Amino acid sequence: MSAGRPNVLLVLTDQERHDLLGSDGPPVETEAIDGLAADGVRFSHAFTPISICSSARASLLTGRYPHNHGILNNVHEPDAVRTDLADTVPTFGRALGDAGYRNAYVGKWHVGRTGTPEDFGFDYVGGSDAHHDAHLASGLDDYQREHGIDPDTIAPRDPVYADFADSRDLLGGTLPIPPEATRSAFNAELTLGRLEGLASGDEPFFHRVDFQGPHHPYLVPEPYASMYDPDDIAPWPSDAETFDGKPQVQANYRDYRGVEGLDREDWRRLRGLYMGFMHHIDDQIGRVLAKLDELGVAENTLVVHASDHGDFTGGHRQWNKGPLMYDDTYRIPLVVRGPGVAGSGRVCDDLVSLMDLMPTFLEAADVPVPDDIDAQSLWPALRDETDRNEREAVFGEYHGDEMGLYSQRMVRTKRYKYVFNAPDIDELYDLRSDPHELRNLISHSDYSDVRSRLRDRLAEWMDDTGDPIAKFTGRHLRGR
Repeated sequence: MSAGRPNVLLVLTDQERHDLLGSDGPPVETEAIDGLAADGVRFSHAFTPISICSSARASLLTGRYPHNHGILNNVHEPDAVRTDLADTVPTFGRALGDAGYRNAYVGKWHVGRTGTPEDFGFDYVGGSDAHHDAHLASGLDDYQREHGIDPDTIAPRDPVYADFADSRDLLGGTLPIPPEATRSAFNAELTLGRLEGLASGDEPFFHRVDFQGPHHPYLVPEPYASMYDPDDIAPWPSDAETFDGKPQVQANYRDYRGVEGLDREDWRRLRGLYMGFMHHIDDQIGRVLAKLDELGVAENTLVVHASDHGDFTGGHRQWNKGPLMYDDTYRIPLVVRGPGVAGSGRVCDDLVSLMDLMPTFLEAADVPVPDDIDAQSLWPALRDETDRNEREAVFGEYHGDEMGLYSQRMVRTKRYKYVFNAPDIDELYDLRSDPHELRNLISHSDYSDVRSRLRDRLAEWMDDTGDPIAKFTGRHLRGR
């Protein structure tokens, strides 16, 4: 192994809420992730630049905002603006590979319909969508058959559905298979096998495992499906959402998602499954971390846990995600442990972004960071440098999902959040007095100066980063 260059293990989840790791959030047991935080640093104010899977994952790879890498919404839907990340956009996978890192990738990809991790510098092991695994000798179906499970006959017990006029979508249920036969266990198993090979080499490695959960449908095996009794789950503060003074699309989306008819019992059931799903994934993460110890490479491995974005899980009476820029989906978990990270159990409240991991990985590998990215390295915060240049705000954007295009932009400081909604009323929240974002203060006279200041800051960011709607949006934002 090259001196001074650590291995890197990136453990990414899909739609994990930030508050699952917080002391005041849902009481989920995450022993493995908590152990990482106890040995390293947890970022309490980490955000995704966009709460759409494909776009956020492309930002992670490139260190660029979606409007600069071009993946504006999910690549698999008919309304995708782009279906694949352009081959010309620099990514950390290729940069690390060029620098001698042995890169491996397990699990969800979702950055392109045709492009795969192989096209961006990774040795793809498996565990993603079926069309990406078609060339592999075996996949999840074969793995489940080895465990005595016929994948074609798996049907969830006690399912919860979203109801539409002529169809139903599965939201969650109990998976009638053993935990070791799940996709999460399969991805962990693939990772364990690849780590054995990577640890035996002379050059440093980068391994990324992307779990498909706790994204819906929340299909959870026992005992995890029953670990969190729905009757014991207290209401969440944002359940008090009334939509009063909010953009009309927020109330509409309950109907769009088919969850208008869900009652409190349904929501508690889904929340219990979501929490059990995360508990199951955390146990798989624990297996991976134990393997690092077994192989004797833990001390020289930088371990990062994050999620592409969050999940409403009934917060604000919403399901999944959409044109709603609440912390439920834009704030993410982020934990880092390893060589060079200062402190054990430290909580850092710097405003940071998911895409900051791109230059962080490059700096760890002693690889030059491109000048034209939008992200900044986390290393000053990881080293706990007292004179580091902390952000005063983070920014977010949204361009639409399977319901069509819809422009939103966000600026968020530690105290305030301002959301520009192109077709509707804007939003302003004082997060100190209203941490659950229930009261829209956009028209409140006491906040006129705050509103103007944040609008100017957002307009400046749009200009600086080349946001294509800056020309016309700036007229709306500036000086108001």
